Amino acid sequence: MKNVILVSIISLMFFTSCESSGKLTDYVNPLLGSATLWDKKDLGYERHKKSRTWGAETYPGTTLPNAMVQVSPVTQFRSGSGYQYEDSVIYGFSHTNKGHWNLLHVPMMPVVGDVTPSDYCSSFSHRKETARPGYYQVYLDRYKVNVELTSTLRCAYHKYTFSEEDDKSVLVDICRSNNKVTDWHIEKSGDKVFTGYQAGEGKIYFYATTNYAIKDVAMLKDDKHEVALVKFINSKGKKPLELKIGFSFVSIENAKMNLEYEMFHKDFAQVAREADYTWEKLLSKIQVSGGTEREKKLFYSCLYHAFKWPALRSDVNFEYTDIKGNVVNNGFNYYTNPSFWDDYRNKLVLLEMLSPEVTTDVIKSIIDKGEKSNGYMPTFFHGDHASTFISGSWLRGLHNFDLKRAYKLILKNATVPGEGGRPYLDEYIKRGWIAEKDTVNVPTQDEYKGAVTKTVEYAYDDYAVALVAKELGDQKNYNMLMKRTENYKTLFDPSTGFWRGKIEDGSWITDFDPYYPYYQYMYREANAWNALFFAPHDPEGMIKLYPNNKAVEDKLDSLFTEPWRGYEVDNMTGFIGNYCHGNQPGHGIPYTYYFIGKQEKAQAILDSLMEHYYDMGKDKLAYAGMDDAGEMSSWYVFNAIGLYTYSPADPDYIITVPLFDKVKFYLNDKPFTIVKQGKGRKIREITYDNKVINGYFISHEQLQKGKKLVITVE
Repeated sequence: MKNVILVSIISLMFFTSCESSGKLTDYVNPLLGSATLWDKKDLGYERHKKSRTWGAETYPGTTLPNAMVQVSPVTQFRSGSGYQYEDSVIYGFSHTNKGHWNLLHVPMMPVVGDVTPSDYCSSFSHRKETARPGYYQVYLDRYKVNVELTSTLRCAYHKYTFSEEDDKSVLVDICRSNNKVTDWHIEKSGDKVFTGYQAGEGKIYFYATTNYAIKDVAMLKDDKHEVALVKFINSKGKKPLELKIGFSFVSIENAKMNLEYEMFHKDFAQVAREADYTWEKLLSKIQVSGGTEREKKLFYSCLYHAFKWPALRSDVNFEYTDIKGNVVNNGFNYYTNPSFWDDYRNKLVLLEMLSPEVTTDVIKSIIDKGEKSNGYMPTFFHGDHASTFISGSWLRGLHNFDLKRAYKLILKNATVPGEGGRPYLDEYIKRGWIAEKDTVNVPTQDEYKGAVTKTVEYAYDDYAVALVAKELGDQKNYNMLMKRTENYKTLFDPSTGFWRGKIEDGSWITDFDPYYPYYQYMYREANAWNALFFAPHDPEGMIKLYPNNKAVEDKLDSLFTEPWRGYEVDNMTGFIGNYCHGNQPGHGIPYTYYFIGKQEKAQAILDSLMEHYYDMGKDKLAYAGMDDAGEMSSWYVFNAIGLYTYSPADPDYIITVPLFDKVKFYLNDKPFTIVKQGKGRKIREITYDNKVINGYFISHEQLQKGKKLVITVE
């Protein structure tokens, strides 16, 4: 026990010295977003269900930006990230994570004494838990083991300090992850090596080395579960048990190669320092001054969370397993698909700005997948927003990918109905909108077409594809697609002022309640209020659908003041009136005030959201809702510095009032500066390089010049 206390003290001393260093990583709290909302004032309604709502689903463990490996504690399986702050037990430490009810490959757990496959978890306390970028520590009460974790891009480093009188063992929950495990293998492969694989969501291989000789790797099985137990020879004593584990989605040999390249000859402290440095280098690309300490902590914690996904899937030699199951090498880093429906709004633009090399490799990855499937660009969950990612990246100057190959895929998505492309595209092409089922009394959770959301999103996706067509001189398809960008108007109902579903014969759905939320009937994870004002490519045309600007203002005012009607929806939480910040569909709505001359009203909403919706709950560790692979975090980052990606397909940003007095933003290693002058919410004047900007938008090309953006407010 003395040994455990000593290790904890040493860890505390090391990281206390880091905290006094003034590094930006000191502001990051990886635990932010790991808690769940329970109270009525946070949720926006009275919770009667015993099950929890969806939190931000972030994880507190160690990772690097867009890495293959995420080593994080599992407090419950089949949950968003595997970790819920309110839980009190840990089942192990898994090695992949997204925060989206998947992954959690190859969980491992240090254990002592006799354990069974159904009873091996340990209690823990947040008082004995530490999380920093690139480092995680927790004390397991049941086994009296202090766990420390760090990582590289493709490798994990576990350091377990046991009581010196205890024999050391490691339980590998090889049959379990957040998905169904379809195949697995584990074996002793050397005196101090064990290897294996786990198949389910991808097939991940591992090569693990230890600093103690391995006695055996035995399988334990009961009537409920099966696990592997790694036992060691002469393992009592003060020396911690250390595991260095390489991972690969190609082979055990490649996992070993990754380990030898990234970690093998390094000790724990060096790997942790290098991980901290990697995050510091990324965070330093946006430097803020002014604002409160709380605002800086929120800002850098959000910036940190924004760069965990997409995740690397190729090895140090660039080999990867493609979607056909073949091992290939195309000389670039291969990544998972982005969470397009969530992240296209802002997070992927942040990736374009701060990590252009990762961005172009992600694009090369999705091109590879598209060409090897049915010739369609990959989609995610809803909509067709890879098109926005492609156009936005190219128009921001990222040209290290084949635009013609990308265009062929996104054009097929937009024009050729078929499996792998846009659902209900035939309807959309034929009449400019998608019909919803003619029915009544639809329960919130039932899944239909999401016809309204698909229609307006396809219109915007058409715009994104049109921008690429224009770049490539395809005038015919440009004209066709631009005509289709008007389709967002087809489901606007002037009698109600809402976008509303139609049935097959073109008549409005009669069972229409704008307050009632749906998972996918008419609207995707929204009600009619949160489906308002989505036409980022044509805000002026959208405004003209209403009788006048006053009608738009009244509609917006009602959105933010009409109370939520008490509906219990797991993924709709955190309200201002009926506006839901806990899900993505409405995140662009507040900026509509700009287009009717009421910018200061937009800022009042933005200020309230940044002030109240990112450290909620009794522990101040909850977001208003799901982070969705970094979208919620990126929304905060952009608005906190005074820019937002209103139309992400375009290389422009709408200017808001920043939280901070000064922001230094390194864009391609060339900094531009944002300065706030005065106090208040109303923007009186905007200048860039001492020249007045008319309107509220600034281009990416202007920012690249590295000049000063001054936002004067009153």
